[in-house]
Amino acid sequence: MRIGAFELLEPVPDLNEPYAFACLRPWVDVNNVGTLVLNELETQFGAADLGQLARPGHFFDYTRYRPTLHIEESIRSLSIPNVTVRYARREGKNDFLFLHLLEPHAQSERYVDSILKLLTRFKARKYVLLGSMYDMVPHTRPLIVNGWAMGDEALKDLERAGVASRSYQGPTTITTLIRKRAPELGIDAVWFIVALPQYVALDEDYGGKVRLMEILNTIYDIPIDKRDHKKAAEQRKVISQNMERAPEFASFLAKLEIMYEARVESAQEEGMAKLTPEMEGILWGIMGKKDIGEA
Repeated sequence: MRIGAFELLEPVPDLNEPYAFACLRPWVDVNNVGTLVLNELETQFGAADLGQLARPGHFFDYTRYRPTLHIEESIRSLSIPNVTVRYARREGKNDFLFLHLLEPHAQSERYVDSILKLLTRFKARKYVLLGSMYDMVPHTRPLIVNGWAMGDEALKDLERAGVASRSYQGPTTITTLIRKRAPELGIDAVWFIVALPQYVALDEDYGGKVRLMEILNTIYDIPIDKRDHKKAAEQRKVISQNMERAPEFASFLAKLEIMYEARVESAQEEGMAKLTPEMEGILWGIMGKKDIGEA
């Protein structure tokens, strides 16, 4: 069955006003946090394949998203980057849709239209983007989650999670059109973006994953894998040990911690506090020297 640019597997299931959880690579998936969370949700709820883009090459530049060769038992196979859609049923509750999105390089309006048609076809109740971005925060403090919501239920989700609504201005992804147009179709839209330390690079950031899972636990009562807490603590321990071997970071970290405290205090009254140009200069000057987050 074709819906917009998506080809769905037959038979197409009937879903109960699903919540659509999405991650977006590479724009808001720093250290693969959004991907980790969606993979966790799919595992927990036994997700099944629903479909993918019929012609992904219409939207993606394969010199930027590279196809990958695999060899298994002497047989070669080729995986082509694509948007995948999966679903999971929940007894007596809203079902789930899972969208692993990629930033499009062409035909962006058709791409967005197709995603909205998909959400409308399954009568989605909410569109929830989960992701991560680098920010000027220290690894020694609880991770901040920024949010944005439109729709009564989405606004309540932000409030229940204690997430600050951030008024960002600047470059963004074309998929922002999804959250803008979804409410016009009766679909609440909400983003949860965890802020990660600018100086930490990890293949899989479990601290970020745990923080977003805490949000989902608060709102939707989704369990958190306790093993992830241990992995997150181990990663932060390694980062601290690496910092001890780089004494030039000590004063920088102390300043980040001071700014963090001021930012948290001001968030309740004025939104997320901005850094001064002087502090931004300090940050970028240090960032150009070394990345200490590799574990």
